[in-house]
Amino acid sequence: MEEEKKRVSALNLPNILSILRMLLVPFLVWAVLGMDMDTPLGRVIPAVIFAVTSFTDFLDGFIARRYGLVTNFGKFLDPLADKFMVFAALVTLTYRYTYLSAAFVWVTVIIMFRELAVTSLRLVAAGQSGKVIAAAWSGKLKTVSQMLGILVIILEPLWAGVYGGVPYASYGMMALMTFTTLWSGLDYFRAYLPVLDLNK
Repeated sequence: MEEEKKRVSALNLPNILSILRMLLVPFLVWAVLGMDMDTPLGRVIPAVIFAVTSFTDFLDGFIARRYGLVTNFGKFLDPLADKFMVFAALVTLTYRYTYLSAAFVWVTVIIMFRELAVTSLRLVAAGQSGKVIAAAWSGKLKTVSQMLGILVIILEPLWAGVYGGVPYASYGMMALMTFTTLWSGLDYFRAYLPVLDLNK
């Protein structure tokens, strides 16, 4: 019985890691907005904070699956923590990295729109049928591409001078982030439409 309680408890290690990820978001915002981004240290510190928060995303999912600690609360909390982390990074980087903003602002809008649309679908489906659909593999690929893309965008100025200062890697990662975001969004719509009662 004790093990069964542990399995269904919302306050388990994976969910605590998700909460920790949300608590690290203000530190990420401070690092991007408050550090001198013209220095190597000013780029490495926000990159390290973002990498740590990203690692907790991998770690909480691994622990939840490995030890049978998957809960409906965790299925909502984990993507919510991801959204806080990614949205904070996107908005602050768009503000600070003005040389990318012409393209980056569109990437940010597309990602935020997709995330809010999928979250709305999750809430409607859960309210109508009580069914919670866990993240699909395309959603995991989207998350990985966003995390890697943000790290590249933060750090690329450290080595961009080698090839003339043009942020080729950042533009490439922005394209990849946009593609995986739209692709996974379509996957979620296909998964949720059969669950929804559109006549209500």
